[in-house]
Amino acid sequence: MENIVELHRRAVTGIRPVLAHIDQADLGRPTPCAGWDLRALLEHMTGQDHGFAAAVRAAHTGDEVDVSEFAPRALGPSLTAGLDEVVAAFAAGADGPVLLPEFGVRLPLPIVVQMHLIDTLVHGWDVAATLGVQGDYVARLDPETVASALAMSERIPDDESRETPGAAFGHALPAPDGADPWTRILTLLGRDPAWSADALAR
Repeated sequence: MENIVELHRRAVTGIRPVLAHIDQADLGRPTPCAGWDLRALLEHMTGQDHGFAAAVRAAHTGDEVDVSEFAPRALGPSLTAGLDEVVAAFAAGADGPVLLPEFGVRLPLPIVVQMHLIDTLVHGWDVAATLGVQGDYVARLDPETVASALAMSERIPDDESRETPGAAFGHALPAPDGADPWTRILTLLGRDPAWSADALAR
């Protein structure tokens, strides 16, 4: 348990410099997430951060959490407040399985942390690609975290759930021969490693 929480913390550390690049003029930029501009993506990420934190706190206290806690949230003055919230919740732990009402299941906390770790890493790349700084983002990723994320990504079903509106991941794409672990993660989760906003504008 301690190891996955530490790997999650490293994933969060990796996204913080990307979020620091953002200003108001960037929020209308297109992202690798079809149909979402950067504002919509960030609002989704903030909602997920808050929802995961609320779900873990609820498991700690024996309360229930509503699916509305995971809904997109308007951006506040700090783009990292949600990340701070979820890191603190994971560090505090839970006394039993965590209810994720979006999926209608209760899962052990280590699985919940793994799910948010993947979400953080991949959406971090989405934001970085939107800003054109994905190379810097990938260069800062912790190798142990990437290796763990690849193992997790290989276990995520590539089924009809990826076709639902707002799904976090698209269907897997072919990976280039000899692809590095990070590229394999992106393609397994439906991302085109070559995506760029500049290419869309051509």
